[in-house]
Amino acid sequence: MIRVLVVDDEQVIRDGAAKVIADCIPNSDMVVCGTPSEALEEVEKRHFDIAFLDIEMPGMNGVELAKKIKKIAPDTNIIFSTAYPQYAGDAFSLHASGYITKPLNREKVMTEIDDLRHPVENDDRGLRVQAFGNFEVFFDGKPLHFKYAKTKELLAYLIDRNCAVVDIGEIRAILWDDDEDRTSYIKQLRKDLVDTLKGVGAEDAIVIMRGGIGVIPAKVKCDFFDYLAGDAKGINSYHGEYMQQYSWSEVTHGSLESRESNGQ
Repeated sequence: MIRVLVVDDEQVIRDGAAKVIADCIPNSDMVVCGTPSEALEEVEKRHFDIAFLDIEMPGMNGVELAKKIKKIAPDTNIIFSTAYPQYAGDAFSLHASGYITKPLNREKVMTEIDDLRHPVENDDRGLRVQAFGNFEVFFDGKPLHFKYAKTKELLAYLIDRNCAVVDIGEIRAILWDDDEDRTSYIKQLRKDLVDTLKGVGAEDAIVIMRGGIGVIPAKVKCDFFDYLAGDAKGINSYHGEYMQQYSWSEVTHGSLESRESNGQ
């Protein structure tokens, strides 16, 4: 997913720019800020692929903000926007990726996106799961829907277990925490999971063995997997929340918090 930062001190212009950019980069992870100081706080927390910066802002202008962003994340694509073309020289002295005169429109934004200084790979294609925050499942950037809500929870638990193959007994204990025989229902969930993934050509992400089922991490794009691998974007994606809708996730959440507090 492409991460985008939009900074402009005028709300109407800021909201309009965000709408145009969202139309040009569907399913982007976008953060919109009204002040440079707010923007810097966001840049300290996560990596952005593209930053659209207004130049004329009180306190710290866009050029000064760009210098600070570049010190933190040198490969961020900076695209300036302004109503005053005389700022172009200052902008390009920073090796900015682009320069747009206001008002922003789709044609102007697409021209700059198609010619970024630091090319960005859009990783929306294929199967992607989001573990940080609420658990969500996407294929080619669009939400993937299952027949049963518990199927999604089953996949979440398989992601939580990383490379492990989980047996039916463990699935029953985690997803229901009771003594009822859920074998037949779990088989339905497993079939729903396989059929749904097969419908989008991603069935190879699941391995089924006698009495058990698991996920193949290499076949799934996942912020949690990236975090565990030490990938910078994965680490920056974690903001203290993990599969919030599932109570059983608290064990792994506690482990993540411990890693964060120990600076690992």
